[in-house]
This record gives sequence, C-alpha cells and structure tokens, in this order.
Amino acid sequence: MDIHGVAPLLQVFDMPTALHFYRDVLGFTVWAASEPGDHCNWAGLRLNGAEVMLNTAYEAAHRPPAPDPARIAGHSDTCLFFGCEDLDAAYRHLRAQGLNVNQPKVAPYGMKQLWFTDPDGYGLCFQHPSR
Repeated sequence: MDIHGVAPLLQVFDMPTALHFYRDVLGFTVWAASEPGDHCNWAGLRLNGAEVMLNTAYEAAHRPPAPDPARIAGHSDTCLFFGCEDLDAAYRHLRAQGLNVNQPKVAPYGMKQLWFTDPDGYGLCFQHPSR
C-alpha cells in the first residue's frame, strides 16, 4: 500500500459556520465543494498538508432549527490532532480570533498541546514535542 495521508470527514450542523471556523479562523483553504459558496453540503479543506472534509449532518429541508444536544455531546469522543511547531503563536492567533482557549501545556508524555473545540464540539489539538 502507498498511503499518503488521511482526511477525516466531520458531520457539521451549519456549513457556513463550520467553513468560517476552518477557513477564516484556522486558515484552511477549500480545495473542493459540492456547490459553490458557503451553503454547500460537502467541502474538502487543506492547510499545509493537513486535510479535513466537512459534510452537512442534515439535508436543508430536514435540518432542525437547532443542533441536537445529544448528537453534539457525542462529538466530544472525536479529536483531531494537528502538528504545529509554534503553539504560542497559534494560541495568540486563536485568542485574537475571539476563541476562548487556554495556554498550551506539556502533557506527561512530552507533547506540548493546545486543546480547543470547533463549533460542532469536535476536539482539536495542536501539538508538538516539547523541547
């Protein structure tokens, strides 16, 4: 096998909100989408070799007025780990974007990590071996 990467697929409640977060806050680029614009049903995003795909959890005609709390709670079981060398700069960037994140900390196994969640409750961790 000749595998070159992975692109997790996340089910999102509101595609424009999710795209804003991943594209405008984190800096990902949309490389493909099911339809033009922010109201698409699927989008592939890339940033420096990291990939993620977003898919609407509901078709537009069947989308409830608010997210299902039970469904969102289940998202806490999923965490995406991204390599990030300058966690202090990432922390400052996220704070400047209005995210309520705590400063990076070193885990007992030696990884410096910055933990937060996306708008759908999926965990995100930026990490790098501590020096």
